[in-house]
Amino acid sequence: MQSAYLDLIALVERLHRQFLELVKLELDSNGVHDINNVQAMILYNIGDLEMTVGELTLRGCYLGSNVSYNVKKMLENGYIVQERSSHDRRSVRVHLSEKGMALQLKLKRMHERHMSSLNQGVVQGDDMVGAHRTLRRLERFWTHAVELGSRSVANTAA
Repeated sequence: MQSAYLDLIALVERLHRQFLELVKLELDSNGVHDINNVQAMILYNIGDLEMTVGELTLRGCYLGSNVSYNVKKMLENGYIVQERSSHDRRSVRVHLSEKGMALQLKLKRMHERHMSSLNQGVVQGDDMVGAHRTLRRLERFWTHAVELGSRSVANTAA
């Protein structure tokens, strides 16, 4: 079990990096050079919503990135619009600009192509559901471990 656990951790990390490489290839194939792959995924996660930088940080997995810096770059390149909250002037909310919505649509189409290819036998629907279920349980375990502190989780598991 220890080997499988450690291999799973490494696999999740590699999968994330490989996915970001796919996003980079998609950007390159669409001639998009003023946004990087991590910024594109932040943009994708904003979607039709309006949210704060803190909400973005909680929502996504932006390995090795500073969300505030990336939001600033996307703002400079016209992918997002930033507005102060009318209810709390300290809070700044962001949403996609027209340029951002156009790129989000391209990324949505990329996901649709990937899902279509997966449906052709690479990964069965039940496999995807099972993997999702297992990864969610692992996420809950790690979240619980962080909340209690790793020693507390080790002691309660024993």
